Amino acid sequence: MSHDFAMTPAPEAPKRKRRRVFLWVFLAIQVAFIIWIISAGAAGDHSTTHCVAKGLTTGECKGTSEAATGIAIFLQIVIWIVVDFFVALTYAIYRLARRTN
Repeated sequence: MSHDFAMTPAPEAPKRKRRRVFLWVFLAIQVAFIIWIISAGAAGDHSTTHCVAKGLTTGECKGTSEAATGIAIFLQIVIWIVVDFFVALTYAIYRLARRTN
């Protein structure tokens, strides 16, 4: 009795469920930045006690406080864009490395 091993089909490997780790990490980063920006906007320095010592009026103090909060939020958005760019670049490199020809 001879067996013809070339004719017998190989058993199929069970299909693994694809994990979407990148998606969840990306969404966690987005949520963290949204919370950071909201907290920065809400925590803007609205007290005028430090301005009295510098000789500023209430209006001037409020204006500089709002400007500083705006600049801080702008910088946070710039950091957010840079982080998203590097995360996307890392994911693209990962996908290219796993690509089969």
